[in-house]
Amino acid sequence: MDSSDKLFNRQRNLHQILGGGFVADVVLWRRKDVTVGILVVTLFAWVVFEISGYTLLSLVSSVLFLLFAILFLWAKSAAILNRPAPPLPHLYLSEEMVNEAAYFIRNHINMILSVSEDIALGKDTNMYVKVSVGLMLISVVGGLTDFLTLGYTSLVIVLTVPALYEKYEDQVDAYVLMAYRKLWQLYHKFDAVCVNKVPILSLEKKKLS
Repeated sequence: MDSSDKLFNRQRNLHQILGGGFVADVVLWRRKDVTVGILVVTLFAWVVFEISGYTLLSLVSSVLFLLFAILFLWAKSAAILNRPAPPLPHLYLSEEMVNEAAYFIRNHINMILSVSEDIALGKDTNMYVKVSVGLMLISVVGGLTDFLTLGYTSLVIVLTVPALYEKYEDQVDAYVLMAYRKLWQLYHKFDAVCVNKVPILSLEKKKLS
C-alpha cells in the first residue's frame, strides 16, 4: 500500500513507530512468551485484588513485610549455624541512574507544562480540543469502573489492538481513510450551508484564514 493510502501518510511501519526494540516486540507479540506472561501475571494480580479486597498499598506492605521477615530470619539463622547469608545483590542507586531518571522526568514535565501554557493562553486550539476530549473520556470511563480494572483493561488494549492492527493494517487503513473522507465532505457541506450564512462565524473564519 502506498504511503498516501496509510493513516497520517506515514512512511514507517508500526514496529518502527513503537521504537523497534524490546517494547515494540512485546506489544506486537514478537516475543509471545513475554507478552503472555505479562497478561497472565496482571490477570492474576487483578483477580487477587478483586477477590481478596486488598488495596495496592496493603498488598505491597504485606509482601515487603513477609520478604523482610524471611530474609532477616535467614540471615540470623545463617550466622548462628555458620551458613552463607542470603544471596542478595548490592543494593545501590548510582548517581548516573538518578541523573538519567531526573533528566527523563524533567523533559516530560516541561513538555506537559509547555502544552498546558499554550492551551491556557489560547495558542493551540487543536491541542485544547484533544486534551478536552481525552479528559472527558477519562472522566466518563473513570466513573464506570475502578482504577485497577481500568489499568488492567488498558494493558490488555495496549497488548492486543496494535498487534491486531498490524495484522489487518491494509483493511483498517482503507476503512478509516474512507470514513475520514466522508466526514471531511460532510464538514465542507456543513461549512457551506451553515457557517458561511452566519455573519459572525463567517467573519471569524476569514480572520483565521
